Amino acid sequence: MPYIKRESVSQPNFLASSDYTSFTYQISDAGVAANAKGRKIVPAGTVWPANDGTAVGILLNDIDVTAGPQPGAVLVEAWILEARLPVAPAAAAKTALAGKIKFKTVV
Repeated sequence: MPYIKRESVSQPNFLASSDYTSFTYQISDAGVAANAKGRKIVPAGTVWPANDGTAVGILLNDIDVTAGPQPGAVLVEAWILEARLPVAPAAAAKTALAGKIKFKTVV
């Protein structure tokens, strides 16, 4: 395993409750663009596997896929603060996640 210098990151808390269920899925590196430092990062809060009718859940943590596909925690049941997600879920994704992922409005 190559040596990788770790850096501190700041990600907003998009969980509305501490009660959630997540499962491990293989997160693909396909279509992920490298950032300014050459790293391919899939951000926490991304609708997985796509922001459409195929949605299964939402990534719990940032996943570094620079070296290829990596395992990552995907929320399959949770209360989510939608406004804090990096990209708003599409209507088709919300329909696919209905009953499992519940969206709460920040007041």
